[in-house]
Amino acid sequence: MFKFSRKNLAVPYAVYLILFVAAPLVVLFYYAFTDSTGRVSLANLVRFFSDPNTLGTLCYSIAIAVVTTVVCLLIAYPTAYFLATSSLKGKDVLLMVFVMPMWINFSLRITALKEILTLLEGNLAYYPFLNAVLGMAYDFLPFMILPIYNTISRLDGSLVEAARDLGADDISAFVKVILPLSLPGIVSGVSMVFLPAMTNYVVLDMLYNSTYIMGSLIGSYFSAYNWHGGSMIALILLLIICLFTVVSSRISEEEPDRRGGALL
Repeated sequence: MFKFSRKNLAVPYAVYLILFVAAPLVVLFYYAFTDSTGRVSLANLVRFFSDPNTLGTLCYSIAIAVVTTVVCLLIAYPTAYFLATSSLKGKDVLLMVFVMPMWINFSLRITALKEILTLLEGNLAYYPFLNAVLGMAYDFLPFMILPIYNTISRLDGSLVEAARDLGADDISAFVKVILPLSLPGIVSGVSMVFLPAMTNYVVLDMLYNSTYIMGSLIGSYFSAYNWHGGSMIALILLLIICLFTVVSSRISEEEPDRRGGALL
């Protein structure tokens, strides 16, 4: 007789992982490490690191992701800090204003931004890198504000008061108490901005940017029916994303110990 267990609740999720995560990865590995005849080959891996076009695309994608993340962080942290620490009655409304663009269709937002940039610049082809960063930052800024806001709003105010009682001024209290304690929110926001910024080629396409990033490069390989080369690029990009995720997770895990030492 069948006995229901709480473990049975995980069966639908396990089936989903097998069909839509594990199986596509198996196909990806197969095409990445085989040639057109189906034989095992490392030619795709060698071609990636020997082709200046792919390496240049990787460097360009990382540059766009880094600059976009820095821009979002410089805008998001002061905004989140003000909203989380201010005593304004309408700060929830202000937070909703910053989050509201997420409710609007992505293509409509980028189209509106394109019209504004066209009015200011005339020809979007003159500043492709700048326009790409502006489009990415405009799209991903709420994903940086929310985790930082949530982290700062949950901080214990008595820690700041204790730092001031011990002689710390506002700047010292912020640098030695608030900033280290808000690092988990920063790490979360950086992860949510940096990773998609490396692959979101839709922004570049809509802003008439002819430069490739990793996402558009993979798409071009598959459009040309070069599944083997495209799979290898996708696999390398997946490895970079996994390494970035592991590093950010380690930072989040080790931060409580460093915070305790800093406060003492």
